[in-house]
Amino acid sequence: MKKAAVIGLGDISSIHLGAIAANDQIQLCAVCDIDPSARERAPQEVPFYTDYKEMIRKEQPDCVHICLPHYLHYPVAKDAVEMGVNVFCEKPVALNQAQAAEYVQLEKDHPELQIGICLQNRLNETTEALKELIDSGNYGKVTGIRGTVPWARPKEYYDVKPWRGKWKTAGGGCMINQSVHTLDLLYYLAGPIRRLKASVSQVLDYGIEVEDTVTASLEFENGARGLFYATNANFKNESVQLAVDLEKASFRMRDNILYRVEEDGSEVVLVEDRRMPGSKFYYGASHEKLIRKFYNSLESGSGDYIHVADAEMSIRLIDAIQNSGRFGIWTEV
Repeated sequence: MKKAAVIGLGDISSIHLGAIAANDQIQLCAVCDIDPSARERAPQEVPFYTDYKEMIRKEQPDCVHICLPHYLHYPVAKDAVEMGVNVFCEKPVALNQAQAAEYVQLEKDHPELQIGICLQNRLNETTEALKELIDSGNYGKVTGIRGTVPWARPKEYYDVKPWRGKWKTAGGGCMINQSVHTLDLLYYLAGPIRRLKASVSQVLDYGIEVEDTVTASLEFENGARGLFYATNANFKNESVQLAVDLEKASFRMRDNILYRVEEDGSEVVLVEDRRMPGSKFYYGASHEKLIRKFYNSLESGSGDYIHVADAEMSIRLIDAIQNSGRFGIWTEV
């Protein structure tokens, strides 16, 4: 049995705590948050710390779960790894491409440890089925892909946690916070992206530094074309949608259901994602699958989890979109 500790008891920590509790191969040995009142959000019988280094020294966990604001992901992971502890880190992997490169190097420098990144939508049942269909080769190569994230965030979302609206602490807006999973799936499903051109803007009058709306045209190395659109300025949170065309078939993903598009335009349901009761719908139910896979790798050494090097591309893509939007040019990825 592996001992796990959670650093940061904000919104996402409940999902990690639940996944740990659901796995009889993991023992929650401690939790940590700089706010003492956060203790109420964790099991009361578990030791609580306000200093994660002290927690690691005293409790000696096998793995720490990093559930902190973006700007703390890499620094805290670096400290944990240098203290000899495996890491399971929430998205995004880093604030920018330069920091992501440091994280990749940290992973290379410590092959004795495992660092998993939480891009759990790769394990959604819809994504797994679509990936298998694409990789089978039965439908030819991908010719086009579209990802859209039409969400809404009120001004209070940024006012309550001001780090969300600042470059220095969030690393961006709707892309790095709300849409990083969708960006990850674009290249995960369609392959490497060669270049892109983007429009990055603020259409809400919130007084924040970061973007709230993005449109990007993508060119893939295999010749496929893509479109990415994300916003926090919608009137409500609507379903993330993915559309993938291959040479011999078309597939659509929306409302957590994967469809095959027939020649007459009708749609056939192929698979639906499992949903986690009581959680925010966009969290999905795949955190538990990903955490279980990571701990299985800790036991077996299989390496079958999402590595830092796997997640680095999402940050490189975000930086390229920001650069293109800033200068209005096609940008290599």
